Amino acid sequence: MPASFIFNTAENLPIGLLEVISESLRVPVSAVGLLVTGHGLTVAVTSLPLAHVMRAVPRRHVLTGLLAALVVSSLIAALATSSWLLLVARLVTALAQALFWAVMGPVAVGLFAPAVRGRVVGALSVAGSLALVIGVPTGTWLGRQSDWQVPVAVLAGLGAVSPVTIAVLLPTPRPEEERAAYGTSPDVRRFGIVLTAGTLSATGAFAGFTYVVKFLGDVSGFPPSTVSALFMAFGVACLAGVSITGAVLDRFPHAALTTAVATQAVGMLGLYAAGTEPVAAVVFLVLMGGALGTVFMTTQNAMLHCAPGRTDIALAANSGSYHVGIAAGAALGGLILPLAEVRGTFLVGGLLSVAACAVPLGGRLLRQRSPVVNGHR
Repeated sequence: MPASFIFNTAENLPIGLLEVISESLRVPVSAVGLLVTGHGLTVAVTSLPLAHVMRAVPRRHVLTGLLAALVVSSLIAALATSSWLLLVARLVTALAQALFWAVMGPVAVGLFAPAVRGRVVGALSVAGSLALVIGVPTGTWLGRQSDWQVPVAVLAGLGAVSPVTIAVLLPTPRPEEERAAYGTSPDVRRFGIVLTAGTLSATGAFAGFTYVVKFLGDVSGFPPSTVSALFMAFGVACLAGVSITGAVLDRFPHAALTTAVATQAVGMLGLYAAGTEPVAAVVFLVLMGGALGTVFMTTQNAMLHCAPGRTDIALAANSGSYHVGIAAGAALGGLILPLAEVRGTFLVGGLLSVAACAVPLGGRLLRQRSPVVNGHR
């Protein structure tokens, strides 16, 4: 659980400090946004190859190494004096994260019965969401009060505890012998639907979310001093979303994904349409926050059931495709920014979220009609 918190904080902290890092390193905000793009692209490209290479290594050894790599990369970032060195540090973090979610999911849910896997995934997501409630807002505040390197160094200190804990407490069975090594109901078609919906959803979300601080300042008129509080509200909404969804995920696994993506679309389009009003901006920001963590959680849960082979490979594919969306979204937002200003990023992101919502709905309709088609053959 603490490892999920630390990884999610490390991934999202640059978003809260985007403008601070930009001023400190004297580079444009869009250039700093490449930290998000580079991170997402690295996870996207390396998730499956790393999961394949490490498929036979005991998970205790893998997780210990991944957390050690996170500590080292955070220390490099804290000492960075140029955007290039900071980018290198972020890429090391991304390599560790590329494998973390593929390995952590089967290890955690394998300790429990298949009937409650959704609740276990929900608990992991709650720990990750606390990063948005506590980690990112606290790091943003600390970075604005002192220097952006300070919260990064603190993160390295926190991360140093987890490798020791995992090395001591986690057992070392062979990966293929773990209880959650294979999906409970393999389904190639659903596997493809979930990957597509998750990728589109992430692209839409991060086209806007990467530049949310700029949106809240330029469009909604919030002063910089309120950024931490707004991130806190966003994080609380994310925590509430994954907590509520996690409680019902085992009963409604299919509807949960569609609902989460639809909520994200409403939040982003609402920000575009009414974000100039501060109260409305907060309402729609909270809606978006309630959906962001929930989308990834529901796709991860689906992989544990519909994986056509090993669940760690399926989870790596899911994490990789989701981070393709993160990288594409951050890059797309950077392209839109000078053309249609920051509001345009939320319009495009909202429309992509609508498209993501249509994918599982279309898949469900095809599934309902397929018996009729087969009956006519």
